[in-house]
Amino acid sequence: MKSLSLLIKPASGSCQLRCRYCFYKDITESRQVGNYGLMKPDTLDCLVSRAIKETDETCSFSFQGGEPTLVGIAFYQQLLELQNYYKKKYNKNRLRINNAVQTNGMLLDADWCRFFAQNKFLVGLSLDGDKTIHDLNRIDQAGKGTYNRVMHAARLMNEYGVEYNILCVVTRELARRAKRIYRSLVKNGFGYLQFIPCIDDFDANPGASPYSLTAERFGEFLINLFEEWYQDFRQGNYISIRHFDNWIHMQNGRPPETCSMSGRCTCYGVIEADGSVYPCDFYVLDAWRLGNLHESSLSEMLTSQRGRQFVTDSLPVADECRSCPYYEICRGGCRRDREPLDTENGTLNRYCQGYKAFFEHALPRLQQIARTVRY
Repeated sequence: MKSLSLLIKPASGSCQLRCRYCFYKDITESRQVGNYGLMKPDTLDCLVSRAIKETDETCSFSFQGGEPTLVGIAFYQQLLELQNYYKKKYNKNRLRINNAVQTNGMLLDADWCRFFAQNKFLVGLSLDGDKTIHDLNRIDQAGKGTYNRVMHAARLMNEYGVEYNILCVVTRELARRAKRIYRSLVKNGFGYLQFIPCIDDFDANPGASPYSLTAERFGEFLINLFEEWYQDFRQGNYISIRHFDNWIHMQNGRPPETCSMSGRCTCYGVIEADGSVYPCDFYVLDAWRLGNLHESSLSEMLTSQRGRQFVTDSLPVADECRSCPYYEICRGGCRRDREPLDTENGTLNRYCQGYKAFFEHALPRLQQIARTVRY
């Protein structure tokens, strides 16, 4: 394979927090084995060996959870040793390896930050805007908010020069306060932001939970967020927001770097702690288990009949999408937001009306920005 991007869960679903909207909790409770514990050394060895052997140009290892720092720094030190060993073994000195970690920040201290900075790990830090909104849902086992501890982790990463971005889950309450949340993040010096729509459980009535988004609310959020962002852009202060970055790229004829905006699924490889492989982080379910690293190669699993079926199921496009003036930039959105899927006729994204409202409002300016900005 020319490139390979893996999402790895070294601590499976283990986590110190009890976030109210955690989608992985729903997934683990839906499997025969909910939590696979911590990844063992032989599984890590097998993972790195297969990944490097099967990749030609770029291999990305992204660690997520649960909470991936629960395995300890020694795990990641071993990761680096294995990466160097197998690059030499397979004579892949030109292979580019990227490492990233998505964390709740609870365990980050000087040692962690020094390690991430020295070894060029990109860190995604989960922070839901300001203290009031963050502490509504991102709570610890005692039910206490975690905002202050996350901000402490951010200050440490600044001190040690860690490259990081902010991951912000858009809930119903947060969406109502787009301007306030954006200004809070910018005021704290965060220049790389990702806003991730909250996901309901598979069997839940969409929009029924206290934190659920509606299409109308999400559309309003995007519009209000864009207006604040656009003010900064006009003043020469470019804040990277992943959605906006991708839509600008797409206006310049470049593909989006996130699969949720491409209009079709990919089988990109999610690795559970026991070595089991799945096609997508939102579908780490028994029905979509592709195999195990200890038994099959990554290429065999990702191109298996089940892996191909996962991609094929995402391809049908609803007639309403085909006739939509914004389809080329929307492309139907993430498959997870089209559940339950109609694998014959296609399914509208649950946020369809919200996206339409946003593009009607902002697309001309996104196109204008794309003509003047090249990055």
